[in-house]
Amino acid sequence: MTVLLTILGIAVFAVGLLISIAWHELGHLSTAKLFGIRVPQYMVGFGPTLWSRQKGETEYGIKAIPMGGYIRMIGMFPPGEDGRIEARSTSPWRGMIEDARSAAYEELRPGDETRLFYTRKPWKRVIVMFAGPFMNLVLAVAIFVGVCMTFGFATQTTEVAGVQKCIIAQSEERDTCAKGDKVSPAHAAGLKAGDRIVAFNGRPVDDWGTLSAHIRDTIGPATLTVERDGKQVVLHPTLAKNLVVKKDEDGEVVPDEYVVAGYLGFAAKTEIVPLTLGQSVDRMGDMIENGAEAVIALPSKIPDLWDATFGDGERKADSPVGIVGAARISGEVMNLDVPAQNIVATLLLVLATFNLSLFLFNMLPLLPLDGGHIAGALWESLRRHVAKLFRRPDPGPFDVAKLMPVAYVVAGIFICFTLLVLLADIVNPVKIS
Repeated sequence: MTVLLTILGIAVFAVGLLISIAWHELGHLSTAKLFGIRVPQYMVGFGPTLWSRQKGETEYGIKAIPMGGYIRMIGMFPPGEDGRIEARSTSPWRGMIEDARSAAYEELRPGDETRLFYTRKPWKRVIVMFAGPFMNLVLAVAIFVGVCMTFGFATQTTEVAGVQKCIIAQSEERDTCAKGDKVSPAHAAGLKAGDRIVAFNGRPVDDWGTLSAHIRDTIGPATLTVERDGKQVVLHPTLAKNLVVKKDEDGEVVPDEYVVAGYLGFAAKTEIVPLTLGQSVDRMGDMIENGAEAVIALPSKIPDLWDATFGDGERKADSPVGIVGAARISGEVMNLDVPAQNIVATLLLVLATFNLSLFLFNMLPLLPLDGGHIAGALWESLRRHVAKLFRRPDPGPFDVAKLMPVAYVVAGIFICFTLLVLLADIVNPVKIS
């Protein structure tokens, strides 16, 4: 059964991956057709074609390797200075440029001169190239907000799950009392598991973040109003100083950092709580911010990733994960001993995270990514506006093909990084608890 569930989880992720890729390319396709650019091919995957169908002027198909997709647009790059695209040179760098330019004119037909990608205004080209990643962002937001509002997230509440009998610094790796430990304020005041704290020092509280902040800011006598067996009971603990985990300005725990603050001594109960639309949007914003920081930090992750793959290093929880790793995680999720709705929600969040990663990664201003083409179109627009401002001749379209040598270097780096992540996902995968 475990093997079957794992295979099912991987299959579910594979289907989600194909949908995400097709959705991405649909953004490029729809906007290209909107602006009159001819698109001969729309393909999901790479390698040998498994299925295709010609509809109008576009061939739609699925290829054998579901590692990406593409649409082929006519005239991605302008012709060379001599107006010809078939010229060749002995320079390998020049050869890359000419190969890219030649590929951009494949299947050129009579009448296509007015339907070339490079002839469209820069703002139109920006829209065409941005539309693909934007579709992934839309899908990520829709999935994430939908899960937030219908299923929810594990959230600490003001209900008491358990009471600590003594004061133990949170930096200590123990949870049992030792001789000489002082009695915790919560235990001394008579707080019990099942109590729900509704007020602190007379101020109503209905969420853990607010209650935690009040506790941390208080050292000395306090009043605690709790609901117990349908009645309100007022307790009078004397909060003590203790070494507790540090929290950032958003109330999130900072790993391995501690501060001295007020301490009551109880564990808050965790419940799955649906979020409001506003809370969901805020959480999605945090997710995008964290994702952008993670993309920027990718180079710094390479040493640890290398050590985890070829050495005896630990594969960290925030280590980069590729398609194989995400598929393995999906297989593990299917084997979790939790309610079915938890499994569905987790699989959807994996898909949302994958789509957000596609958006952020493709927005890097580097060829051959979509962001590189966007940067080229913006640079062309800037050059033309500057020329117009100073009454200089129009410099014409910016030849992005001249950056293809750089694009090949970037692609080579990406391929090496992808292979490293792939190996790490096989020999030392990230595991979920």
